[in-house]
Amino acid sequence: MATVTTQPQTIAEEDRRIKGEGTPEATWQGWARLAALPEVDPAELVPFGARAVVIAPHPDDEVLGTGGLLALLSEISRSVLIIAVTDGTASHPKSTQWPPDRLASVRPLETREALQRLHMRQVQVVRLGLQDGGAKQFEANLSGLLSKYLQPDDIVFTTWRYDGHPDHEATGRAAYEAASAARLPLIEVPLWTWHWASPDDPRVPWSRARRVVLDGATHARKVRAVQAFRSQIESDPATGKAPVLPEHVLARLTRPYEVILI
Repeated sequence: MATVTTQPQTIAEEDRRIKGEGTPEATWQGWARLAALPEVDPAELVPFGARAVVIAPHPDDEVLGTGGLLALLSEISRSVLIIAVTDGTASHPKSTQWPPDRLASVRPLETREALQRLHMRQVQVVRLGLQDGGAKQFEANLSGLLSKYLQPDDIVFTTWRYDGHPDHEATGRAAYEAASAARLPLIEVPLWTWHWASPDDPRVPWSRARRVVLDGATHARKVRAVQAFRSQIESDPATGKAPVLPEHVLARLTRPYEVILI
């Protein structure tokens, strides 16, 4: 396994804004290069004796980005540590149905249910409880907090440093710093990238992209695990707003393979 990745090229913030419905999944599926990305074996990605550490900005990011991979790692008896940076309490602003205190209690329970649906065994979850949506405030201290949980032989996974969501990017940068300081491999996961980017987009480091292919049973478990996040996939009757994760977003994140940047 290679050591930590180098800093990516700079991408202007205005070039990765999350707006509208984004690039349709049909467009991505029509791009031949996506299906031809090199495959990576989970057993090689996280070798025997190593531990996978997944650093998630919000509850659900670990399942949306690497749920299938986590299930496959569990099958080959790899240990997994999930670090939830926030409890996702800012997902429903001004909602009486989903006020922050309710989200703080419900979203961790959704994660637990999702991990059970993935048939996870050797998994530990740590919650840092930092402010959701507070990237500018929590980033300065996050690297130090993460370093306390990292061990030799860990393989660190987190959201891509240019993913488009401020919390995702701040978490990615902090994870990069922590992994670099510990000389650990860092693997980045694009999530909102599929929204603002497009096929052959030069802003995305496609040369680093690899596919983790999910067999039918594993893919089905991931899809079912995503359904555990009811607060995110159902509309809000209090505000009339659509789900945080509507079908067109889920379509891009529940493919029968997961894309990572190594």
